Amino acid sequence: MNPLLKTVLLVDDDEATNFIHKMVIKNMNCTENIVIKENGIEALDYLTTAVDGKYPQPDLIFLDINMPAMDGWEFLEEYKDLDENQLAKTVIVMLTTSLNPDDKNRAQEINGITGFMSKPLTEELLEELLSKYFVA
Repeated sequence: MNPLLKTVLLVDDDEATNFIHKMVIKNMNCTENIVIKENGIEALDYLTTAVDGKYPQPDLIFLDINMPAMDGWEFLEEYKDLDENQLAKTVIVMLTTSLNPDDKNRAQEINGITGFMSKPLTEELLEELLSKYFVA
């Protein structure tokens, strides 16, 4: 598969999880760039820092819920207030170990959240996302 996406942003505080998810994404050869941030604050800093006058605007964000400093929910509260040119282009997926149905319901009620999936990310889950949101 040729890269469909310019950038995928992983927001998760677990190093092993990030390693596994990065390998799955690399194996799928679906993006030019994988960026990892370990909490919501780092992710917001990344999204709001222009490089050569342009903001990163990843095509896909995988967002964990439970992280130190700023969790996924807090990130989303701040994210919705960003300027249009700082937002992700298309898809934000909550990728979590949470089995709490309240978390899934909460995610479904938030505009901009495309999906809620259980970790770990697999090639099958990624293929499903790519087919649903990025392939015509």
